[in-house]
Amino acid sequence: MGSSTSNGRVKIDFEADFAVATAARKPEIILPRQVPRQVYRPAQSNIPDDKHVRNHLKEIAQEHVDSAGVVPPLTMDELRDHTAAVLGKAGLDIRFSDYTAVLVSNAAWRDTVAQVPYDRRLLLVPKCLRVEEKCPAPFDEFGLLCKECGLCSLQDLTVEADRLGYAVLVAEGSAIVRQMIETGKIEVVVGVSCLNVLEKCFPHMEAAAIPSVAIPLLQDDCVGTTVDLDWVWDVIHLSSDDKTYRLDLDGLKQDVQSWFTRESLAELAGDPITETDEIAYAWLTKDGKRWRPYLAACSYLALQSDSHEEPPPPSTNLKKLAIAVECFHKASLVHDDIEDGDDTRYGQATLHMEQGIPIALNVGDYLLGLGYRLIAELDIDPKVCTEMLRLASASHLTLCQGQGTELSWSRRRSVLTSLQILDIFRQKTAPAFEVALRLGACLAGADGATHDVIQKYSESLGIAYQIRDDLEDHTADGDTNDLENLRPSLILAIAHKRAAAGEETDLIASLWTGEIAYAEAADEVRRILEARGVTDKANDLLEAYKEEATQSLRYLTNATLKGLLRRVVGKIFSEQLIEGYCSEFEARNAASRTAGTHTS
Repeated sequence: MGSSTSNGRVKIDFEADFAVATAARKPEIILPRQVPRQVYRPAQSNIPDDKHVRNHLKEIAQEHVDSAGVVPPLTMDELRDHTAAVLGKAGLDIRFSDYTAVLVSNAAWRDTVAQVPYDRRLLLVPKCLRVEEKCPAPFDEFGLLCKECGLCSLQDLTVEADRLGYAVLVAEGSAIVRQMIETGKIEVVVGVSCLNVLEKCFPHMEAAAIPSVAIPLLQDDCVGTTVDLDWVWDVIHLSSDDKTYRLDLDGLKQDVQSWFTRESLAELAGDPITETDEIAYAWLTKDGKRWRPYLAACSYLALQSDSHEEPPPPSTNLKKLAIAVECFHKASLVHDDIEDGDDTRYGQATLHMEQGIPIALNVGDYLLGLGYRLIAELDIDPKVCTEMLRLASASHLTLCQGQGTELSWSRRRSVLTSLQILDIFRQKTAPAFEVALRLGACLAGADGATHDVIQKYSESLGIAYQIRDDLEDHTADGDTNDLENLRPSLILAIAHKRAAAGEETDLIASLWTGEIAYAEAADEVRRILEARGVTDKANDLLEAYKEEATQSLRYLTNATLKGLLRRVVGKIFSEQLIEGYCSEFEARNAASRTAGTHTS
């Protein structure tokens, strides 16, 4: 808190101010548990290496199965014909046939599997996903008995499946599957395995007409094997109660983008009259990811889908709400760019560089007013409208408090801890995600328990989003660079904590206080970051907050909203892969590795 100096001016004690302000707003931030890191490894040659290609191929397989009216179980001849058709539509090489065949079979069985209760399903995952040299788990006649040590992703998969009611086995091969099916208690098999095993299993599954969905490992050499983890999570949670997979989320993203054309804005928000209107509308149409209006639309449509056979089309109310959410976001960007002294945004000049600071400030204020006006004009119950305005204003206040904390720090620079940085993230970034999701939920009539979950989810998601932004600053992939501009950075906070005492610590502290510029010491700073594992630690925190966001959803009672929010994490962040190590079958697969896998 402030104290007077001899000349009558107020001296800022940032540490005290930070502690008081944090205590007044939210409880002390607690770090989430660390989760296993998931590192990329090239896929074998008969599986597309690009995750976007695999996702697209899966979508084409599902579209083909739906349009062709494919009915399982498929004979081998049927599977070959449909596989060839899908490969043709995707424009992919025939070497991907086996992989595509698995996706076609999955698409054919999807609706059938969704109807089967979780407690009648078997999850089969391979032990080659474990960290073999450190794994403490013993084996019995069925397979590995996971000790939930947290060293690999097996724990997260098996614990979640067990919580849902699955029978879970960490084992290899088709014999185990056959034994479980013969007990009569298993009606569906969800399997993670390499293509070699899946090929051997298919004739047995076809003969028994057992509904199954399989997620192929991306390598079959059992050394550092990886898998599309988000696909596994989706299949584990697949349920007829969850209508998420009937929502075209990519199509919705495109729809949301279309609401921000000049013509659409005029139709929904009114024709621009003054020059201020014109500038504000032009700023709204600028490039951007549109994550916040997209999230508002997602939460609304997910909740609405439960009462409709088909997802309802976006209403005028929803479009106006999405524009309001983007107005709040774009206003904050205008003001932040001025406060931070940034010259570019979206690779172009910022609004204040283009129009001057006075006009930019006025346009930012205009956008805030427009956002509140659009919410007030919604054709809904006045009580709901009042609650939405309260939520929007509360979010606005929290965001300004977070920005104010950072601005106060900039007047008297000092070293900040990781927890202090994460708390600024919690105030500055999380509210924008929370208000978008909760306003959409309000419009759909969500209950209080749903809002509580969204609040926790948004906090973790927002912090993770900002951590990724700091990591992109380090790799020069972001719009701005907090390291170069000497703004509060998680990278610098971790670096100061981990730096060797003496010159390293002094250098990082000098960056914090502004005594030296980043450009003057960039090479040495990068060396310290590498030597002290700073980015690894930041990535650990990123994964932990993403996992915390996902885990917070377990208390949602609406299956469609739960499924959607789980998928949102994968859409916002780069897809990750499971990493593990296993040498048990290395000798057996040595020949096939040489012929069929990448070694780079």
